[in-house]
Amino acid sequence: MSLLIEGVLLYGEGEPVDVLVDDGQIAEIGADVTVPEGAEVVDGAGKVLLPGFVDLHTHLREPGREYAEDIETGSAAAALGGYTAVFAMANTDPVADSVVVTDHVWHRGQQVGLVDVHPVGAVTVGLKGKQLTEMGLMAAGVGKVRMFSDDGICVDDPLIMRRALEYASGIGVLIAQHAEEPRLTVGAVAHEGSNAARLGLTGWPRSAEESIVARDAILARDAGARVHICHASTAGTVELLRWAKEQGISITAEVTPHHLLLDDGVLESYDGRNRVTPPLRETSDAIALRQALADGVIDCVATDHAPHADHEKACEFAVARPGMLGLQTALSVVVETMVRPGLMTWRDVARVMSEAPAAIVGLPDQGRPLEVGEPANLVLVDPDASWTVAGADLASRSDNTPFEAMTLPATVILTTLRGTVTARDGRSPA
Repeated sequence: MSLLIEGVLLYGEGEPVDVLVDDGQIAEIGADVTVPEGAEVVDGAGKVLLPGFVDLHTHLREPGREYAEDIETGSAAAALGGYTAVFAMANTDPVADSVVVTDHVWHRGQQVGLVDVHPVGAVTVGLKGKQLTEMGLMAAGVGKVRMFSDDGICVDDPLIMRRALEYASGIGVLIAQHAEEPRLTVGAVAHEGSNAARLGLTGWPRSAEESIVARDAILARDAGARVHICHASTAGTVELLRWAKEQGISITAEVTPHHLLLDDGVLESYDGRNRVTPPLRETSDAIALRQALADGVIDCVATDHAPHADHEKACEFAVARPGMLGLQTALSVVVETMVRPGLMTWRDVARVMSEAPAAIVGLPDQGRPLEVGEPANLVLVDPDASWTVAGADLASRSDNTPFEAMTLPATVILTTLRGTVTARDGRSPA
């Protein structure tokens, strides 16, 4: 079936145009496109059309912790958030350290069909940091694994990390590092600063992240390899990234929506929903991260969507499992922190939420221009709408959002995956 989106603004710019989608592609763009017989028509007046979003950092919990999330519920949340592709991290049970598990994740994502679910393979067997996985087998499997990460745990042994980078370079895949020197974070649950000291929470120093970022930049330089930094959270990391890029090192980085908007002041409530890894930092860090994203020092936004059941969050802060929901709120937080203050345009939003992440992992059919002949992976956004976040109303099986009861700007009106509607007006297709 054809789909016609009428009167939309491409990238929020220029004059309104109609966009005709047919056979999974953008078939026509013009000021007055004729409606084909039987086509579905969507009113896009005043709305912004962007390429579908790509999330390099999602936890879908399947296999092993389906009580918190599974590929079906996570895919629904992703589509409702405007995503057409997500990368599912390897810290499942069993760990995604073999082609059997990574191919299962790919097949399940295709079976659900709401977003392309790309499996992330583990760097080390069992996430134990001792022995490299068979990355080549996973990359050659049906799931075609493009990125490997022990996320949740740092590959802290420099020799193992060096070998991983060399191996990855040889087969054309990417290593994504959870930057945390574990000897500096024993028992840590909050940013090391005055708030943690006053609240009696064990502090997590910036240096735990920054020391690994610096080390891995140098290892990548010497290996002639690429490295990607997960969830950058400090002003110091921004400066290290800037230095590394100036040296010609092939390094990229992501920032999460929650590190853009929130700071450690929210820990006053001791609410377990605010515990996350790396921890929420100080306001000065958030400001530096926003500017770095605007400047391109940080390449993209990634949600680190991390669902947890109530019993894992409604407990003492220090024992709450770290992580936050992020798929359905990411766009709104980026608009609140980046677009509204004038740091970014809607075209920039397309860059950091679609084009850059797709390029980082080499997805050929995502993050594509809004042009005739391109895949119809699209998101239609109402830039003038607002909504109030309620965890219970989100599509995820869990409700651990740190943005509970916040009113945020911009809503996703429509998401299409290769021309098929996967979300509309806040609902998944029946």
